[in-house]
Amino acid sequence: MAILPAAVAVVLLVAGAQGLAVGSGWDTARWAVTVCAVVVLLLAAAVAVAIVRARPAISPTVPLPEKAAPDLYRLVRDLADRLGVPAPSAIALTPDCDSWLEDRTHPSAQPLAGTGPETAARAAARPRRRVQAAPVLVIGSPFLWWMRVAELRAVLAPVVAGTGPSAHPDIAAARRFVRGLDGAVADAAAPVPGPLAGVRRVPRAFVGWIAGLLLRSCRGHAAEMERSVAAAASVRAQGVDYGLRIVAQEQVGLAYAGWDRLLTRVALPAWRMGRWPSRLDAGVVAALTELSRRDRLADGFASRLGERPACDLLEEPGAADEAASLLAARLFHGGPARPGPDWSPVDWQQYPEEVVDRKWRAEAARLHRVLDSMTPAPAPAAEPAMAAPTLARVVEHLAGRTGVGEELAAGISAAVAREEAAARQHRAVGPSGPAGAPAAAGTGGDVRDPWGPDPLPLFPLQPPRTGTELLADHVVAMVCCAAVDTAGAAPGLDWLDGPALLIDGERRADLSSPVLSLVEDGDAEPLRTWLVSIGVRTDKPVRLV
Repeated sequence: MAILPAAVAVVLLVAGAQGLAVGSGWDTARWAVTVCAVVVLLLAAAVAVAIVRARPAISPTVPLPEKAAPDLYRLVRDLADRLGVPAPSAIALTPDCDSWLEDRTHPSAQPLAGTGPETAARAAARPRRRVQAAPVLVIGSPFLWWMRVAELRAVLAPVVAGTGPSAHPDIAAARRFVRGLDGAVADAAAPVPGPLAGVRRVPRAFVGWIAGLLLRSCRGHAAEMERSVAAAASVRAQGVDYGLRIVAQEQVGLAYAGWDRLLTRVALPAWRMGRWPSRLDAGVVAALTELSRRDRLADGFASRLGERPACDLLEEPGAADEAASLLAARLFHGGPARPGPDWSPVDWQQYPEEVVDRKWRAEAARLHRVLDSMTPAPAPAAEPAMAAPTLARVVEHLAGRTGVGEELAAGISAAVAREEAAARQHRAVGPSGPAGAPAAAGTGGDVRDPWGPDPLPLFPLQPPRTGTELLADHVVAMVCCAAVDTAGAAPGLDWLDGPALLIDGERRADLSSPVLSLVEDGDAEPLRTWLVSIGVRTDKPVRLV
């Protein structure tokens, strides 16, 4: 469409030169069409330049240099040789249960080469032209800890086989074009800072509109190309560990289930407390081992643990696990870019005391603050013990009273919302270091710059909790605090369910039902019976945060 006015102008000019279209009317038409063609071509050139220069989307990852994993690089290169395809140019880890190839030849995808503290100075040191390199192999970090070496090789075979089609000039050009369009659309949606932002946004909006039209028109063809590339890579990989790959795919599904459970049940409570577990990948192994112990369908999976794990291919598995764990907290919760006083790592051995116990006592304190705000101010002669933080106070407030639970749930929801908003504001203005600063020790910079000002979390784990769910969680926390303080219970960690209450060293998982009876129906008898069975004193004040 861009060259159509130019083609018409050429026809009119040639016809005029041959004396076929003469007269003042034809002269006016020739000049009008020629000016229109020049304007359209200039606009097309500007749009093309904007699409070429648009920054493509790059997945946030933890770079893994060859010196940090020489055995893993050797395994991948041997796999590429067996498949007869180019080896990936680099390897990176992602805190997810997936693996793929990613083109990072665009100048904006190159690591910051400068060493100064200023982001602008280091960004200027990036190459200005697209580099010629094979795609980067991105590996899900849970795979390295749960899978054995042979299983990892079998799972990576069809992924590595994709470097062959990636080297084809036509496929590479088509992918660059689609990624450029996607980047241009994203640039158009980004806010424009500075003065005259509305005027400066007009060219971006125009480029984004054109790129969106092109992207929608080629979406079906691009999807068909990718399906064909994946099918060709799968066929090529059938000659390498095909039988083992069928068995290894079962481990992929199991690892995904364990990773999702670990993040939502174990890591998320710690993140909300301002702590981030520093060994999430090691936790996957513990969670899946516990699953194999409980579930007969998973029986036998733990017997594989005697074989060599794939994380042995790394020189420092602990450092890689810590970096991937910090990135997971950044992506799935939106935590600060790097550790600090309000965002510190926690080890699994410290988790019960530093996360579970603090979580219970913080929620119990919030529950009593909301109760205080709902209770009228007592007379001066009133007994001070009436406002003591006891479990009896909570139970009596909720038992047999209509509408009290909803009112208390609304108060807790408002308090949680205020605290989360304050935490987000603190993270936005807090001393989290300069944007684009190096990542965790031993990991280097990140091409997506997840440590910078990009809006995170990218992938929230759970929808917002309802008021009833929040109230039930706070009542459970209050019961657990009372059990710890008066009945000799202890906080614990369940790898599949998160924070747990331990009575005589055994987990009690039967607390949810009596608490829900109290919260939803106002029936306190099931909870009172449960408390008597383990010897909890409801009249004793509990220790709060």
